[in-house]
Amino acid sequence: MAKTKYIFNEEKQTYEPVKTSHAKRVFHLSVFLLSSVAVATLIFVLSFTLFTSPKEKILERELANYKLQFKIMNDRLDNMQKLLDELADKDDNIYRVIFEADPIPGEVRKAGIGGADRYSKLKGYDNSELLIKTAKKLDKIASEIYVQLKSYDEVYKLAKEKEKMLRSIPGIQPVKISDLKRISSYYGYRIDPIYKVRKFHSGIDFSAPEGAPVFATADGVVKRIRHSRRGYGNTVLIDHGYGYETFYAHLSKILVRRGQKVKRGQKIGLVGNTGKSTAPHVHYEIWKNNRKVNPIYYFYNDLSPEEFDEMLTLSKIPNQSLD
Repeated sequence: MAKTKYIFNEEKQTYEPVKTSHAKRVFHLSVFLLSSVAVATLIFVLSFTLFTSPKEKILERELANYKLQFKIMNDRLDNMQKLLDELADKDDNIYRVIFEADPIPGEVRKAGIGGADRYSKLKGYDNSELLIKTAKKLDKIASEIYVQLKSYDEVYKLAKEKEKMLRSIPGIQPVKISDLKRISSYYGYRIDPIYKVRKFHSGIDFSAPEGAPVFATADGVVKRIRHSRRGYGNTVLIDHGYGYETFYAHLSKILVRRGQKVKRGQKIGLVGNTGKSTAPHVHYEIWKNNRKVNPIYYFYNDLSPEEFDEMLTLSKIPNQSLD
């Protein structure tokens, strides 16, 4: 029961009960309710702002754990990238060198994955940057692994064909000579026997008696034969595959036909003096990937280390070529 309030009436010198109108009572009640709601709202806001609920604490712990796991995953991806870089380095500088394969260009190994909107689905989150960074690393590693697997497939194929490949690499001299001094002119700048000027000599001249046999220096297929009284005279060009071709010039007779398969050591012609030649000999060239290279480094089947050293010494002596 509500207590009755009194007020002192000075005129009557008596206490009289205070009468509150209905409107006033409603007003006071409204003020009380509004104040209560305001205080409750303030307490609610402060509690959620300054204090963390148990559910929020659980979510924060989960988020922190996710960030930690992403960091660990990124570190592992970095280690995988280093390992993949080491494999690529060994592949280019050891395995592919052994089997005479060109290294894979860096732009092929490091080629990115196209698509500007590839990571659009990962945008719009609080940790989008972390998600996109991780996704890009994964895609980069996956792309490089694919390239590396393709390279290993190629190397494996080359390994299986190693014997065939080794027989296809020029490895003997085109004529039988017991005295290295029968090599009359080496690869490099020499004096032209006709014009008496210094010109680049793109092969090696083996002097031998006319009619002596000329041999294929590796397995291959006769790519071209030519009969001529000018220049290199009668010539044979053999394609050995793997980027190798050999060229034999000034032959007196050609013993093979175009398209014929030949074996290393097979007789393909006879020593001659045809074309622009000053004495019976064979002009011999090796082409690697359409570039003429020094044949002196391809006589490993015929020469001992001592004979090879002697050949290197003789090749440095300036002289005149025979063609």
